[in-house]
Amino acid sequence: MTKFVLQRLLSALPTLLLVSAFVFTLVHLTPTDPVAQILGEGAPAADKDALREQMGLSRPIFEQYIDWLGGAVTGDLGNSLYTSIPVSESISTGIGITLSLAIAGMAIALLAGVPLGVLGALRPGTTADRLLTTVVALGLAVPSFWLGLLLVLVFAVNLGWLPVVGYTPIGEDPGAWATGMILPAIALGSHTAAVIARQTRSAMIDALESPYVTTLLARGIRKRKIVLRYAIKNAMVPVLAVIAIQMSVLVAASFVIERIFAVPGLGTMLIDSVVRADYPVLQGAIVLVAVIVLLVNLGADLLYGVINPKVRPQ
Repeated sequence: MTKFVLQRLLSALPTLLLVSAFVFTLVHLTPTDPVAQILGEGAPAADKDALREQMGLSRPIFEQYIDWLGGAVTGDLGNSLYTSIPVSESISTGIGITLSLAIAGMAIALLAGVPLGVLGALRPGTTADRLLTTVVALGLAVPSFWLGLLLVLVFAVNLGWLPVVGYTPIGEDPGAWATGMILPAIALGSHTAAVIARQTRSAMIDALESPYVTTLLARGIRKRKIVLRYAIKNAMVPVLAVIAIQMSVLVAASFVIERIFAVPGLGTMLIDSVVRADYPVLQGAIVLVAVIVLLVNLGADLLYGVINPKVRPQ
């Protein structure tokens, strides 16, 4: 298993290198000039050239990338062009908030999607199954940002049960933090719950139609025990692939949800850095997201082996 993990980590290095090079080039090709953003469009050309030279932006892009890559290998992602705060320090604050929101959304998706999918598979073609299909279709069709606005209108503005926007750090008040995360997590996890429910239903139907289920029923084993002990475990193998993909999607989708609920996570930082052309922050944040996606996929591969020994790496 250790050898497998090391192989996957080493194979991820070329991917990260390509992502970093692509992002670095794309960011520097944007029409927004950070020097003009800092000094103003009407600043003298000499002042702009001097600041551009001071920031190192006048050098060729390739030289800038090599310097940035050398620092990134050691954990130095540079400093923000606007605040001069180290990028790693800024990202470390926002990434925790973003990951907590994404994990909360995935928890809601799993708690809703897996039971609904199993229920639909146990009663295919019934009223409950048709109702599930309708709910899944609605979950897939409704955009997360629209659902977030609707939740704010109903539960925060009209009913006053939950806060409208804002974020309270968990260290200050865990209760207020949990309360403030409810609506963003529901808005973020609704679409994923529908995807997981649909995949779980399909995988469970295939598992329940397998020959081993017929054999166990013939031996007098109760269907409930077969479902809980065998069928769900086998059905979760293809569902894990969907969960891994959706976790990556949740991290990206959380950027929009953060903006709606005024959550100061990595998404808010990214959007601000795009508007201001804060190259170091933008580059570091996107590369970090790529690292998270690769780690999520690695975790899914390891869970495959835990659930199904046949695919366990030797």
